[in-house]
Amino acid sequence: MPVMRRLLLIDDDEHLGPPLAAFFRRYDFELQHATRPSAGLALLQAPGAAFDAAILDVMLPEMDGFELCRTIRKAPPPLATLPIVMLTARGDVMDRVVGLELGADDYLPKPFEPRELLARIQTVLRRTAAPAAPLLASAPAGLLRFDGLDIDLDRRSVLRQGQTVELTGTEFELLTLLAGTPGKVFTRDDILARLRGHAAEDIHSRAVDILVSRLRKKLEPLDLIRTLRNVGYVFAGVKQGSGP
Repeated sequence: MPVMRRLLLIDDDEHLGPPLAAFFRRYDFELQHATRPSAGLALLQAPGAAFDAAILDVMLPEMDGFELCRTIRKAPPPLATLPIVMLTARGDVMDRVVGLELGADDYLPKPFEPRELLARIQTVLRRTAAPAAPLLASAPAGLLRFDGLDIDLDRRSVLRQGQTVELTGTEFELLTLLAGTPGKVFTRDDILARLRGHAAEDIHSRAVDILVSRLRKKLEPLDLIRTLRNVGYVFAGVKQGSGP
């Protein structure tokens, strides 16, 4: 019998949860619905809570979805790395930009089709659960080592100067994509297509820039990701060897 993956929807529209839960159940997802951020955080932080992803609306009572996303990202692991998809106002590009800056993995404008939300959730979960190696055509499985940085592809863990770096699934996939072929230039379209699994959208350049900026900040003081103006990004780490 398929394992049911658990999703938490935090949206103050009380009529949205039941039909979405029924739809997702057909695809082996159990969706719980909280209409207030405080209730959602209580569910996420409850002992034994094991949600696979959260879906956050931007417009919420108590605190907006941006503050809620920030709160989740500042929580102790594993909650800090929980995959997050934000529901934003259609046409409001700034909502999507801010959500990505705060650590959301993806966004979906309202109103939306349930199948599109399902596709976004499945893509985000693949980044977290799937082995990183298939994305790295020229990289060996195991351990990637650079000056000051170790990337364990099997455990999906990263050490920066001996210290653990907590990365979201999206950030980890971005790092392994770039580090898998040091010196190779990846355009923004290359990165978005590989990470999101679908064609570039209206804010694709800004979205990739935000993701790279997030990753760079977490890797500081190392300076490993270089920008080639009007071209893309390249990983500049010096490789020290690889695991078996």
